[in-house]
Amino acid sequence: MGALATIKWEGRSGRKYQYFVYKLGTRFKEAPGNYVLARETGDLTFVPVYIGHTEDISRELDRETLVPDILERGATHVHVHANSRGEPARVAEEADLLSMWSPVCNQ
Repeated sequence: MGALATIKWEGRSGRKYQYFVYKLGTRFKEAPGNYVLARETGDLTFVPVYIGHTEDISRELDRETLVPDILERGATHVHVHANSRGEPARVAEEADLLSMWSPVCNQ
C-alpha cells in the first residue's frame, strides 16, 4: 500500500519535515526513521498523538506492538519520515517536533 499523501510537520525551530501519510496498520520495510502517530481531524488535517524515532520502522510500527493508550487516544494514521542520517539526527528531529506539538501520549 502506497502513501495516502505527504505532509510537512513543523518543529519549534521552524524547520519543516516531510512525512508520508499511511493508514494505521500499514506494514513497512526495515528502515530507520521518525514517525508521528496521528488522529485525523479533517481532510488531511491531523493532531499528533505520539511522536517517536526508531532504528527499525517495521518493528516499531507493527500494530500489535503499539501501546494501547495510543490507540485509545484515537490514532488513525502513521506518518513516516525515513531518516538514515544516524540516531543523533533522528533524536534532534523528534525533540524539535515534541517541543512544538507536545502530543498527549509523549507526556
